[in-house]
Amino acid sequence: MELRQLEYFMTLCEELHFTRAAEKLGIAQPSLSQQIRLLEHEVGMPLFDRIGKKNALTEAGKILLHHSYNVVHELSQASAAISELQGLKRGTLKIGALLTVINYLLPPTVIGFQHDYPNVELSVHGLRTGDIYKGLLQNELDLGIVFLPMEHEDLEVIPLYKENLALAAPIGHPIAEEAFVTPYILKDTPSVLLPDTYFLRQVINEQCRSMGFTPQPLLEITTMETIINMVSEGVGITILPKAYLDYLDHPQIQTIPIQDPVITTQIGIIYRKNKYLCAASRVFMEQLITTVKGKSFS
Repeated sequence: MELRQLEYFMTLCEELHFTRAAEKLGIAQPSLSQQIRLLEHEVGMPLFDRIGKKNALTEAGKILLHHSYNVVHELSQASAAISELQGLKRGTLKIGALLTVINYLLPPTVIGFQHDYPNVELSVHGLRTGDIYKGLLQNELDLGIVFLPMEHEDLEVIPLYKENLALAAPIGHPIAEEAFVTPYILKDTPSVLLPDTYFLRQVINEQCRSMGFTPQPLLEITTMETIINMVSEGVGITILPKAYLDYLDHPQIQTIPIQDPVITTQIGIIYRKNKYLCAASRVFMEQLITTVKGKSFS
């Protein structure tokens, strides 16, 4: 069994389509099919059920995929440990961060880190919490910045800070003149919110349900940039992290505090418990914690 075959196998598991997987790998589709057949011969069992044009993992395939991640993980651990001998003179650091924090929280840390360690290849990806979990567990990310709480036996958590949510209303809207609002504002006022599948929306829903109602937004939109545009055009109000709204400082939007009760979320760093935490990861986390201490999120 060759590492190249495992790479091909894992890519096919992601795509479940030979042509797309071959394109992603940059090889010909017949070559991919041949390598998968050789791998299945080595294993002694089919790894995929082929029904028409569709492919699905067999039980043997699921077992091999689980162990393939472990193999790749161990190799990355060895690479990180060897790179550590060079200190921070080279290496890579891949971070997945929430879209709500990537703009206002990370720039000072990223700029400072790149200035101090220019030979470390740093990449930051704006992702949803679920995608960050997946990226960490599949060794595609080194660190994640997510909403807490988070419970997973393979992930370690470092709480960073709590942030208040705030209401955003278009300039000229009657609500824009209020000193503060309560979550009840969502009961009768047209709103534009993230879908129910988003953690931030779930926090809002939970608070509203505790007050006896469930928000019924006029629109549900997956991108915060579009939500902000809708609010600025007077379509409705929204609720987002206050620090994010303050960072945007949109000229057509008024930010109003939410009280009685205040709605908060907690942000934290996560990483794999059994992952070799290289010097680059440790230094970046230390710098991020220092950045957080100098900011206000209430």
